[in-house]
Amino acid sequence: MATLRLVLGDQLTAELASLRDYRTGDKVLMAEVAEEATYVRHHKKKIAFLFSAMRHFAEDLRSRQMDVAYTSIDDEANAGSLDGEVARALHGESFDRVVVVEAGEYRLREAMKGWAERFGIPVEIRRDDRFIASQDRFDAWAQGRKRLTMEYFYRELRRETGLLMDGDDPAGGQWNFDHDNRKKLPSDITIPDRARIHPDAITEDVLRLVEDRFGDHFGDLDDFWYAVTVDDAQAHLDWFIDQALPRFGDYQDAMKLGEAFLFHSVLSAYINAGLLDPMSVCRRAEQAWTEGKAPLNAVEGFVRQILGWREYVRGIYFRYMPDYLQRNALNAHRPLPDFYWTANTKMACVRDAVLTTKRHAYAHHIQRLMVTGNFALIAGIDPAPVNDWYLSVYADAYEWVEAPNTHGMALFADGGLMATKPYASSGAYINKMSDSCKSCSYAVTKKNGPQACPFNYLYWNFLIENEDSLRGNHRLGMIYKSLDRMGEEKRHAVHADSQRFFAEIGIAEPKEKAS
Repeated sequence: MATLRLVLGDQLTAELASLRDYRTGDKVLMAEVAEEATYVRHHKKKIAFLFSAMRHFAEDLRSRQMDVAYTSIDDEANAGSLDGEVARALHGESFDRVVVVEAGEYRLREAMKGWAERFGIPVEIRRDDRFIASQDRFDAWAQGRKRLTMEYFYRELRRETGLLMDGDDPAGGQWNFDHDNRKKLPSDITIPDRARIHPDAITEDVLRLVEDRFGDHFGDLDDFWYAVTVDDAQAHLDWFIDQALPRFGDYQDAMKLGEAFLFHSVLSAYINAGLLDPMSVCRRAEQAWTEGKAPLNAVEGFVRQILGWREYVRGIYFRYMPDYLQRNALNAHRPLPDFYWTANTKMACVRDAVLTTKRHAYAHHIQRLMVTGNFALIAGIDPAPVNDWYLSVYADAYEWVEAPNTHGMALFADGGLMATKPYASSGAYINKMSDSCKSCSYAVTKKNGPQACPFNYLYWNFLIENEDSLRGNHRLGMIYKSLDRMGEEKRHAVHADSQRFFAEIGIAEPKEKAS
């Protein structure tokens, strides 16, 4: 019984469920296809990272005596799509079935359900068991709950895995050390030199190919430092545990102009592509704490990002798709400003976040949530292009992880399914957590007028525009009391400043908001 085993670009794990029962006579199919590289215009570094990692993984499988059929993007016979490549691999061969692990994005998972009928051969779609919690486990937890607060799901997974536990109690006597992890970066702190991987011949070939075929996509290709093998990804993990984890907790919410990484791990692209196992990464961090090499607030904050947020957002995504991305609870309809692509803005914090993204296909979570995400929220940008932007520009972005973080956390477009209140902020938060306001063309201390920080008046404009939807939110009660004390002249100034700014950045008011 010969089997065709399809491995996707984010399934680069030797212990993948579809490969465990490989036998002589089977064939592993991997393919770089235009459809997956262009359904959104992915960052050039993201494409290069995945293509190179795929090619290295194919070589690893061959070293394990597996027969691998690999289609490169420049193969003249390339069908351009995954189903087309499966059909091409089946043509003239005597396979009895196709085996694949379920796709991580809803659109492709749904498409796979029709493959058996299309190909006239059994297609076995296996569960992706590389996650710590199954979808059934998440759904069982979510059933009957009015609000799906991540913290409570996270606590259950802590108990089940034993991570950072002292018997039945959390290590250190508390579940969450987030309040310890909000320090502004001191001016005299030393940021460790980031571990980098020098591109080998395979990666160099991929970089040339990507520049040739996807040269008009967003992003820079030079200074390519991503790991593209399991061993190199492991080396990046080792570096993080030794050099950055000890201070990660204290400064995980901090920002500094021109510093892309600070003490962040930058491991998410490797975990999401399958080069690192999430549970093993969490155990390494836990070991650093038990050995006294990293403080508990740092380790807990890091583990929460993986065991908590990563597992939680995947559960949200598959529980509520395909309708989830159709939600627009705040009725936001303004177009995405061009500066999300060009970085041509006088707002120093936004410019730095976009330039960092353009250079590295990476920005850390506070830049994503409280700078680019916060701006899109308070400016009332349509969620659809914002989601497409986040999915396009980050090397770790797949829709299952990007959509809930963007649609739910950053934009509140799901109406509060994930977040108890919108993550909206004026310029005061950015000034507290970064040094960008010091060199900005706008003054963060000014609330109104052409020189005022746009985040200041857009914040109040957001609350005014969405008063009907948000006034009843219990976490915004004090804010709306402040708004109630705002006179008509002040409200008019907020509206006028917002309209002036929207005109300056080329955002036309929607002719009519959908009801």
